[in-house]
Amino acid sequence: MRSFEVPPFYRSPLISAIKQQRKAADKLKKDFTPTVLDLGPLQIYLARHFGFCYGVENAIEIAFRTLEQHPNNRIFLLSEMIHNPLVNADLTSRGIRFLQDTKGKQLIPFETLRADDIVLIPAFGTTLEIESRLRAIGIQLESYNTTCPFVEKVWNRSESIAQKQYTIIIHGKPSHEETRATFSHAAVHGPALVIKDRSQAERLARYIRMEASQSEFEQEFENQYSAGFQIERDLKRIGVVNQTTMLASDTQGIADYLKEEVRKQYSDPDAIADTRDTLCYATSDNQSAVLGMLETPADLALVVGGYNSSNTSHLFELCAEKLPTYYIDGPDRIESRHRVHHFDFFEGVEKITEPFLSEKRPLRILITSGASCPDALVERILEKLAGFFDSSLPYDQWA
Repeated sequence: MRSFEVPPFYRSPLISAIKQQRKAADKLKKDFTPTVLDLGPLQIYLARHFGFCYGVENAIEIAFRTLEQHPNNRIFLLSEMIHNPLVNADLTSRGIRFLQDTKGKQLIPFETLRADDIVLIPAFGTTLEIESRLRAIGIQLESYNTTCPFVEKVWNRSESIAQKQYTIIIHGKPSHEETRATFSHAAVHGPALVIKDRSQAERLARYIRMEASQSEFEQEFENQYSAGFQIERDLKRIGVVNQTTMLASDTQGIADYLKEEVRKQYSDPDAIADTRDTLCYATSDNQSAVLGMLETPADLALVVGGYNSSNTSHLFELCAEKLPTYYIDGPDRIESRHRVHHFDFFEGVEKITEPFLSEKRPLRILITSGASCPDALVERILEKLAGFFDSSLPYDQWA
């Protein structure tokens, strides 16, 4: 897999060395045990996989290269490049402006754009409708499209199975940029429907079994289905793809559940398309690494990433099931060893917890980060934690 020219201020010499050593010792990525940083009174366990993925590094490289090569052009981002406040703040500080927010609300009217403007498409991709609007202005998109190749893989797979008369079921968050983009690309080829979770999958099964009406479906799944969707016609053959940042196990569970429901109703062995190859490798690796890390007895976990990052929120959910977990977006959220500002994902609000670090010795902390979080942020958090214990990070161990 190719390497990218990511600005050095996002890198961490310590974490890069750790990752390289782990990769050399485990080329097939079968070892999901965490890396131990033993600081005496503090023991830190770093997840086997975390931080920038292929798609994120690709997007950052394109964005910074565009800034360097076009100093005299107006440069816009369609929406957040990735869901990380540090990276997005860096880009806006260099003059890039956002056209929309993450929900698709217009911040700068497209009508104010000129043909010589540059518009960067974020790693999540965008809808065919928005692409068409920008091209109509004369804006060239190809060189500035940072859509993740693994997102495009989902689009291509959706097209392939739609051509075989399968309806595309997208497991994702309906308001998320990636889900909106995937729905747009899928719906142009055939019937498409977004479902949020297992609960919605179970409610969808009522329509597969024809236990509820078309009008009830249209009300329950409002704004989640393609034009002309008919339950009697379009739920006989389905393929389940995902928003690539969802829990892989959830997507697979939903696909398996719906497969059985459709087969029981229609007795068709080919009623479900095989879409297991649409699961993102980085999402899967990071989630598997968290599950491996959670086998280590610990006192608390820190999950680092943007608060609107889907993949990071799922890492938090996995950790929060097992032990006290704090979701933070940077080192400044740790005010002291006694006080931390953190995001309560379940309630959608930021909270303050006191006390933060207990007096237990050694204190064991599990740490991971989302796919859009720079390693440099994680290293600064490690340094802050080490400072509370008058310890230094073991750089020599990984040199």
